[in-house]
Amino acid sequence: MDEQEILNRINALVEEEHQLRGGTEHTEEQRARISAIEAHLDQAWDLLRQRRAKQQYDENPDEAEARPEPQVENYLQ
Repeated sequence: MDEQEILNRINALVEEEHQLRGGTEHTEEQRARISAIEAHLDQAWDLLRQRRAKQQYDENPDEAEARPEPQVENYLQ
């Protein structure tokens, strides 16, 4: 996945999250989906940061890999 594909994925997830959060009452299914979106966003942002770091240090950005959800969930923002 290249940088533009990652950014497109992030934008799509953010749009979906905003739509879901737009309501006042949420079903259990909607809350679960929002939680899943948050985790996917964390992974996508992490992958984008990895790619950019590799480019900065003249490494191959295609070698960046998505990290497991539990790992990126514990990062400090």
